[in-house]
Amino acid sequence: MSEKDFNARNTDQQERVISIDRVTKVVKGGKNMRFRAAVVVGDLKGKVGFGVSKSIEVPKAIRKAIESAKKAQINVKFLGTTIPHDIEGKYEASRVILKPARKGTGVIAGGAVRAVLELAGIKDVVAKSKGSSSPVNAARATIYALNSLMDQKTVEALRGIKLSTYNTGERSITYGDKIYTNTGASAGPVPDKE
Repeated sequence: MSEKDFNARNTDQQERVISIDRVTKVVKGGKNMRFRAAVVVGDLKGKVGFGVSKSIEVPKAIRKAIESAKKAQINVKFLGTTIPHDIEGKYEASRVILKPARKGTGVIAGGAVRAVLELAGIKDVVAKSKGSSSPVNAARATIYALNSLMDQKTVEALRGIKLSTYNTGERSITYGDKIYTNTGASAGPVPDKE
């Protein structure tokens, strides 16, 4: 498959190189030097993948890493522009904690974690990376965290019950099939007394 054919497919996907490192392998005859490329691929609509590959030349390593990332893509569950709940992902010595955020917050994350979240299409999230600061491990931990996310329907199916949801706009609580309105809260601002 030529490079032109490869780039013609999946044009809606974006790639971002997060690290290029020089690695050496010590063998009997000396040292073999290669380049390792780590790439994140996503469509900004809920599909994201991460790939790592090595080659003698940098462009070839990047191309192989992109192919690997496209094969390993996952689907991310959304709740509006953020994630449904807090989640922690672990990979070796790296830990990544993701928390949902209000609309307009943006992506508060750094390095490889930011690249994964942005290419997944998540617009509002707060992330904290702990432990190893390796971009490869941090990206893998983020992918594991995103893959572990569950939406409300999945949780209800697993537990066999209906979960209650609180709608702040209508001041009502939904529990199963019943809706309870909060009559104690005022609908608007209290007028001034004269």
